[in-house]
Amino acid sequence: MSETTMRDWYTPIEMHTLKRWLVATVVVNVLLLTFDVLRMNRLNLFYGCAGCILLIALHQLLPEADQRWRKDISLLLSGGIMALGVLRLVSIEITVFNLWMQAWLIVPGATSLWWLSSRPVSAWASRKLSTQAVEYGLQRNHGLDEKHRTFGAHITLIHFVIITLLPLVWILDIALSPGNALGGTIGDSFTGEHFSKILGSDSFWTWMTNSLIVSIGTCLLGLTIAIPAGYAFSRYKFTGRDVSMFAFLLVQMFPGIIILVPYFLVMKSLGLLNSHLGLILAYCVTALPLCVWMLKGFFDTVPRELEEAAVLDGCNQFQVFTKVVLPLSLPAVAVTALFSFLAAWNEFLLALTFNTSNDMYTLPVGLASLISSTGQAWGDFAAASLLVSLPVALLFLFFQKFLIEGLSAGGVKG
Repeated sequence: MSETTMRDWYTPIEMHTLKRWLVATVVVNVLLLTFDVLRMNRLNLFYGCAGCILLIALHQLLPEADQRWRKDISLLLSGGIMALGVLRLVSIEITVFNLWMQAWLIVPGATSLWWLSSRPVSAWASRKLSTQAVEYGLQRNHGLDEKHRTFGAHITLIHFVIITLLPLVWILDIALSPGNALGGTIGDSFTGEHFSKILGSDSFWTWMTNSLIVSIGTCLLGLTIAIPAGYAFSRYKFTGRDVSMFAFLLVQMFPGIIILVPYFLVMKSLGLLNSHLGLILAYCVTALPLCVWMLKGFFDTVPRELEEAAVLDGCNQFQVFTKVVLPLSLPAVAVTALFSFLAAWNEFLLALTFNTSNDMYTLPVGLASLISSTGQAWGDFAAASLLVSLPVALLFLFFQKFLIEGLSAGGVKG
């Protein structure tokens, strides 16, 4: 390979990384402009728009080999981006959120300044590279590329984690703060009065008992119907099979509220209002189509040869299902069971409509009663919400292995 070809082929890893990161930075800054619009801060909105324009210009004008003038322009643009971020920061109140917002201008600008003025980029932009320098640069690129990609991926994931955890931190702070008001500084004071009040309330334990009975009953009854139904749809050809499967899908297309009135009339005529059985039947009917489809998709992946081998060994069809297919399908059964449990645990509308007595309220309806038009017990509500979420979190923690296997195994054939 000639020296000229090696020089044409080589570009410092900093340039490759900047081109990738600047695209993400522009997208984030455009999204952050919505906060300036909501705050009606015209000056900061102007600075933000100017910052986005400079970021786009920097991405387009990043230097190539033997283009020192573009490097100089890029340095000026990087300094301007960092200056705009600082101007935005000093014009508003210094908070953690505002620091994070302006960091999307300050940090890219400072990083661009640092990398564009570094020795490898300066030498490359001025074309003063020997063969040995190009070889060293290619080797350096190979060593740093994976580190830059890993760093970028981790930064992205950390931001998603923080965004996910922020509501939980806010709810926890409200639950541990005195009084029942929203707002205030996070972590300014702590108290356990809200948790003590909720845990010492007879109504909360009544709601918890009702939710457990309904959710476990829905889970068991739903699995009892969905497991054989999913296996039958997977293994047998019968009249109306395709129509039934299509009907299951069609039912899922309609919002649940349109069947509220027919449900209520049926439950009233059967005398199932204000009863656990009425809610269990209603939830099973609602969740059954998706449960059947989930189990059918997993049963399709179980090799038929295993069932044929079991038949040759003397098993009847019921034994084939219970001793061969069902044990292999435990991950999918766990996913379906958890889905049925959560569907009943979190449901609000049907429980509110079918139950008119406080003694029959489930947790979602009971929690909603804490927030009324005459008073809002936000601290109690936040504490109760965390307590209600605890069983679900524990279920996900204990069954995560089955969940991963069940969700992934049904996505492939064979």
